[in-house]
Amino acid sequence: MKFIRQLKRLLPFKNAAYTAAGNGRRAKNWYAPNLSPNDTLKADLGKLQARSRAAIRNDPWAASGITKLVSNVIGKGITPKSLIEDDRLRIQVQDLFVEWSAESDADGLLSFTGQQSLITRSMFEAGECFVRLRPRRLEDGLSVPLQLQVLESEFVPIHYNQTLPSGNVIKGGIEFNRLGQRVAYWMHREHPAEFSFDSSKLARIPADDVLHVFEALRPGQLRGQPLLTQVLVRLFHLDNFDDATLLRQEIANLFTGFITKPSPEQDNIDPLTGKAIEYDQNDLPMVGMEPGTMQELAPGEEVSFNTPPGTSADYPNFMRQQLMAVATGIGLPFELLTGDMKGVSDRALRLIINEFRRRIQQIQHNQIVFQLCRPVWQRWMDLAVVSGALTVPDYASHARQYQRVKWIAHGWAYMHPVQDMQAQKIAVRSGFKSRSEVVSEMGYDSEQIDAEISADNRRADELELHYDSDSRDLQQEQTSLQDDDRNGTQ
Repeated sequence: MKFIRQLKRLLPFKNAAYTAAGNGRRAKNWYAPNLSPNDTLKADLGKLQARSRAAIRNDPWAASGITKLVSNVIGKGITPKSLIEDDRLRIQVQDLFVEWSAESDADGLLSFTGQQSLITRSMFEAGECFVRLRPRRLEDGLSVPLQLQVLESEFVPIHYNQTLPSGNVIKGGIEFNRLGQRVAYWMHREHPAEFSFDSSKLARIPADDVLHVFEALRPGQLRGQPLLTQVLVRLFHLDNFDDATLLRQEIANLFTGFITKPSPEQDNIDPLTGKAIEYDQNDLPMVGMEPGTMQELAPGEEVSFNTPPGTSADYPNFMRQQLMAVATGIGLPFELLTGDMKGVSDRALRLIINEFRRRIQQIQHNQIVFQLCRPVWQRWMDLAVVSGALTVPDYASHARQYQRVKWIAHGWAYMHPVQDMQAQKIAVRSGFKSRSEVVSEMGYDSEQIDAEISADNRRADELELHYDSDSRDLQQEQTSLQDDDRNGTQ
């Protein structure tokens, strides 16, 4: 028993079955409040968003990280491919959506794919983004009477909590019914940071007209968390450290040399020229030197030249280690964040890129497609039929059938173009993939590719042009060889 008591006194963590749950010397300053996901964000979301935006405005690493994530998630845009079986109607739907995409922005600045980039950037920057579906009048002249209004997180006040007489509850600016379903969003009529902001004006917007794009990190989480949350403090201090290092070098290099006098009572004679020292407007001595000059110093005078200190020998490794932590915190490979490919082999880079692409595909599917593109397509189809832009007699009874769609993200560049293309070709021939799936992975529409190939072939035939890329010539050659083989056998 005495041995056990002594052993307990030596343990760094006390009174806990799990080491990380102990309260001994090593963990006594560990602040870990047990809060719900919404109480945690309610207290700190505003400050996190402000600091995140400040970092992106001023810190090059934060700005670069967010920009590269957006470009990888959206690229040239995530586009729909209708799965309607009727060829004529499917082509009509596709053409109409392309026309509407140029009119989708309520602010008139971006196309639908441009709005995707803006929404994704806002989601990373502030943790979330709200999009209002704004039906328009027929006389507005839109191809389909619908536009999207992109709103920042602050439009929905996170501190607005209330129980309504109907039994509905407002949590973080979002109204829920008794079943826990979102039924409305309470929004400011203008951005809270505007000079003319009036906090007393809140509008109740039905949930069917609002899209809330964010990544939930905990079950029951109602609002989003900025992507830079885990690295904001590190970025702040790293930027200060880097600036201080740069400033130290700049100040040190301002001094060329120093003149040492034997006694302040002697005349102020320039030891390099033997003449009286000239002074500038600030009563500071000016010492001039000319190339190739050799001057005799006065007795007792000395000139010592400045040798400014260089950066610490550990400075590059220190910065590299900190930026690796920043890259890890935001889910971006260090090599992509910094452009530093030192010591990275081709095989290692491929593994890094493949892992990164899985994360990008997760965001594309779970947030951009499911929370944004899917409901936009459904509302767009409804209004296209109701407005008469599309004629679908049985749409009301078969809406889901007509709304079926596949969203195609941008394609990834091949790591090894020849080998990767050969692998795709083998997969199609082996039946492991369809040709349409390969085209979709490249970010294109197979029907559009087929139409372009057909048009190219017709034009080539009319102009009597022959290219070795024309697979028809290869097929004819193979058929001819087979016929020759059969004739020879006979």
